[in-house]
Amino acid sequence: MYQHFEYKDYNPDTITKFIADFPFAVISGCDLKYNPVATQAPVFLEEQDGKKLLRGHMIKGSEHHKAFTENNRVMVLFPGPDTYVSATWYSGKQSASTWNYMTVQAKGTIRFPGEEQLIEILRKTTLHFENNNGLSPTTFDNLGPEYTQRLLHAITAFEVEVHDLDHVFKLSQDMDEESFENIIKELKNGNAAAQSIAGEMEKRKQRLFDK
Repeated sequence: MYQHFEYKDYNPDTITKFIADFPFAVISGCDLKYNPVATQAPVFLEEQDGKKLLRGHMIKGSEHHKAFTENNRVMVLFPGPDTYVSATWYSGKQSASTWNYMTVQAKGTIRFPGEEQLIEILRKTTLHFENNNGLSPTTFDNLGPEYTQRLLHAITAFEVEVHDLDHVFKLSQDMDEESFENIIKELKNGNAAAQSIAGEMEKRKQRLFDK
């Protein structure tokens, strides 16, 4: 992961919130023959006994499930918004265009707990994404026993114990104030991702320039 002190946010709550806001993660690793594998799944972060744990579920018997069973070292990537930044928006000349983006990366070890924890994870996941509406017909407890039994046979819970948590929030922090403001102005006219990056830049503007 690219390391630059200006692109770091040293408030751990910001990282936790980012994972909650962008839970659809890429989980990657390799098997014992170093063949790379990856999958995507919604995950949530919990703390237990002083450990950070990323929890979710995946299909049993898939290529990645088999690989993660053989080799439990994995990387979990949380991609956030990203956008092109044109050098024509800078106040100075002779500069290259770039890309602003936000991402969090977790490295750790994965394990596959039993059915009891799978049920707990499915309850939490379905309730969370149904805005804690226990009356929703799509929450785990409302799906019906026949369907849930088929589901439990087809999928497995996973839990990643996080050993290293890192991030890059590249938001033009190394630019002068005029360029910074111009970039925000241009991004506000862009797509949803560009507008999201503009909003994140605005949050940091006072801290960067009111010194």
